[in-house]
Amino acid sequence: MNQNRWSTATLAPLIWSLAVLLTSLCTSSFAQTENEQTKRVIVCSTTQIADFTRQIVGDRWEVVCVLAPGEDPHTYEVGADDSFSVQRADLCIENGWNLEGHGWMANLARDASKPIVTCVDNIEPLKINEESAPVNDPHAWFDTKNASTYVINIRNAISKLDPEHAEEYAARTELYLIQLRALNHWIQQQVNAIPKARRILVTHHDAFGYFGKAYGFKAISPVGWTTGELSGVSVGARQEIVKQIRDLGVKSIFVETSINRETLDGIARETGISIGGELYSDAMGARGTAGETYIGMMRENVLTIVNHLK
Repeated sequence: MNQNRWSTATLAPLIWSLAVLLTSLCTSSFAQTENEQTKRVIVCSTTQIADFTRQIVGDRWEVVCVLAPGEDPHTYEVGADDSFSVQRADLCIENGWNLEGHGWMANLARDASKPIVTCVDNIEPLKINEESAPVNDPHAWFDTKNASTYVINIRNAISKLDPEHAEEYAARTELYLIQLRALNHWIQQQVNAIPKARRILVTHHDAFGYFGKAYGFKAISPVGWTTGELSGVSVGARQEIVKQIRDLGVKSIFVETSINRETLDGIARETGISIGGELYSDAMGARGTAGETYIGMMRENVLTIVNHLK
């Protein structure tokens, strides 16, 4: 008899063990897939709001962000992918006050019959001029105290939809609010290095009003600048910008990460001042960058401003 041949008695336990292992792997894979499929979905308009939301829900919900890092919510045009994302959503979250130009997030939620949370609820607005008419300034998150209100509004909406895990959401929110208070204290300490006379923050559009009010800066957006590309500035408007910057007597002006800075570089040369660096504004940084979170973008903005104005 061939001694190398496996007998039925020898193979049977091995076959049984293999079958049990395969069944276990398939069951585990199915359970994981089923869990992913049953996760509730939140669709957020902007990167800041998506970050706030992830701080609250952890891994319990799937958080989808419409805007990618560096995209401008004022000029964003929705596509079929955005409609599909909202169709899957259990909840939609927007900034509000027309940050999402022409109300595109609210329109997506309405068309899909989905509930929507507006983060700026319960915040006292600043006013900006838009086409010669005063409107609410939507960039409220640049004051960390307002960011805390965003977080509370988001927590309340999520807890209402999922009361079973409300204590978990409250615990995460409590920790994050502590971090935001620490961030606020740190910003105050950092800006104290800048003499009050030099606290003039010149950027290409009026996104930093809340930051200026909270931390003692005069935030200025020279006339003729928009949230679009600077290349569209007319010759006359450019001359007016140059004059206004010269009259301000500032050391540096700042550019936002989401715009083409070619024209701004030329204006800086004409006025004889420097570009103080890039600031995160309507969108956070890409994954893997220092500005990929709200706290990170605020930290990097403050360091950039302080280093060039002190």
